[in-house]
Amino acid sequence: MSDTERDEWKHFEDLVPEEARAHMRAARDELRQGFEAMFPPGVGEHRRAARREALLAARSMIDAMLKRFEEGEKKP
Repeated sequence: MSDTERDEWKHFEDLVPEEARAHMRAARDELRQGFEAMFPPGVGEHRRAARREALLAARSMIDAMLKRFEEGEKKP
């Protein structure tokens, strides 16, 4: 997590007691370990690759829409 992201969540620390945040972190870690135990190691790699491809597809669609938008602005 970057410093900027950490700063954005700073107000959260005032709203939620440290003990509750510690339990949430522990629950997240246990959930992650549970998924890692249920699925073979390659699943995580494929999931990350699929997420990357989906993001690249979204980027491509946005680029195409921006190009059409810009071409529309050029017309009188």
